[in-house]
Amino acid sequence: MARVHRVAAVASVLVVLYLLTLFSLVPVPFIDPSVSEQILPIVPWWILVSFGSYSLWCLGWGLFTFRDCPEAYCELLREINDAKNDLRTRGVSVD
Repeated sequence: MARVHRVAAVASVLVVLYLLTLFSLVPVPFIDPSVSEQILPIVPWWILVSFGSYSLWCLGWGLFTFRDCPEAYCELLREINDAKNDLRTRGVSVD
């Protein structure tokens, strides 16, 4: 089973469980029903905000540790210099 199939299967099971608890078809153990009626509608937004925070953290960490990849850093600088030289040959002021 491919990873995407496993993720889809787990996600579909979690969505079904969430919907069953949201519509009170399955009770939430150890939580008062009035409290679960207040908390459960907010769960998708909490998941969305958590995913956004995780994504921004991963992006920021990737930018912070970019110089830890010396080959990629040198390659990017070389490509920037090549692009600048190409633009200079075409008569564009770069600096």
